Amino acid sequence: MRLVVRTVSELFITVGTVIVLFVVYVLFWTGVRADRVMDDQIDQLQEQWARQTARPTADPAPGAPPKPAPYRHGKPFAIMYIPRLGFTWNKPVLEGTDTGTLKKGLGHYKRTAQLGQRGNFSVAGHRRTYGDPFKDFPRLRAGDAVVLTDGTTWFTYRIDKGPYKTVPSDIEVIDPVPRKSGYKRTGRYLTLTTCDPEWGHSHRLIVWAHLDSTQPVEAGKPEALRR
Repeated sequence: MRLVVRTVSELFITVGTVIVLFVVYVLFWTGVRADRVMDDQIDQLQEQWARQTARPTADPAPGAPPKPAPYRHGKPFAIMYIPRLGFTWNKPVLEGTDTGTLKKGLGHYKRTAQLGQRGNFSVAGHRRTYGDPFKDFPRLRAGDAVVLTDGTTWFTYRIDKGPYKTVPSDIEVIDPVPRKSGYKRTGRYLTLTTCDPEWGHSHRLIVWAHLDSTQPVEAGKPEALRR
């Protein structure tokens, strides 16, 4: 009998240890790795932009607006800053919202508009795990700035509504003119989405923003990023 009790006790201790180690892995180690990966994505982008700046490009045809290049799946193309979440908060934005892509940063919904273009530029991010990019998402408020750069231009969006809670099947939130956003006509919008509750995925939190201003990177940081 004592042997049985001892064996069961040791089994519980082993299982408990495994659970603790798993929690440490989820809470800490995946975050450390994700932060490194996101930093690498940002470094990759900045190196790419530096090479493009150093290499002269052909002038577009007279009167022809520059056509944005298509985004490549799983590749970074912009950096996002949200001052409300901290002046050191910055995350890479990659093309796609599959599991592998969201481990490396924020993900752009493929069927939505490109950055700064007419339509609804929509981005998803993890609330928890893999760096917790949107951990403090509920802190966002109307009037907050969301700033992005593609290496040539700064885009400053201003939040109009949210966080709005809905279900994962509510895909209308990333429509060109989201029905529940309050927008009435086509414009240049931004939608951010993340999971809710903090450690679950039964619902989604949404914020909607409009493009407030743009400026070339040569002009320096936009007002929203100046301390």
